[in-house]
Amino acid sequence: MSSPPVILVTAGSAGLGAAVAHCFAENGFRVVINYRSSADKAAKLLSNLPRQSHATNDTHISVQADLESRGDVERLVTQAYLKMGRLDVVFSNGGWTKPRDMESIEDNMIEEEWDRAFKMNVKSHLWLLYAARAQLDATEGCFISTASVSGMGHNGSSLAYSVTKAAQLHMIRGLACMAGPKIRVNSVSPGLLQTEWAERFPPAAQEAHRQKTKLKRMTGVNIVVDAGYIL
Repeated sequence: MSSPPVILVTAGSAGLGAAVAHCFAENGFRVVINYRSSADKAAKLLSNLPRQSHATNDTHISVQADLESRGDVERLVTQAYLKMGRLDVVFSNGGWTKPRDMESIEDNMIEEEWDRAFKMNVKSHLWLLYAARAQLDATEGCFISTASVSGMGHNGSSLAYSVTKAAQLHMIRGLACMAGPKIRVNSVSPGLLQTEWAERFPPAAQEAHRQKTKLKRMTGVNIVVDAGYIL
């Protein structure tokens, strides 16, 4: 009997990453949670994840790694694979931004912020897929990248964030072509999530975002189901 499937969730100790970890654990997956500095949050999440009745204490594990370091990303994948024996899904959830005035060119001219945004919002996802490619190829697995609606238009927390999220979406399309046919590569583009992420924005900004939606929930989304034909 083969071992249960495994998902690696980066930036997984809170917010969307934690929700994804719970969802997959509830559906029989073993979970690897990556965190950078929130060891206590990761430990608490591990203790609360659903386990199968026959499961051991190490059904789910956490691995510390800084996604801004390619070496750390490679170590993360290696440790996850050595401990779990397989990788079926990688949920690449890392990202970074610093809110800036989206009406001001001057306020978006901080070069260090552009460099960090590109490293986290683009390069870290590339590094992660490359590091996990052999494992995902073996299981004909799936790589999912958290993008953003900010990458689809002039909106979001900063110009650097919006531009790098657009680059991320373009890169994912290219990686889907490169990693196929065994590995599926997709992205999800949420709006402002009501998680810890949203707490960095003032209440007025959160409400303004909500009021711009048509039904105050998801609508008007174009979901293309063509097995990658138009790529």
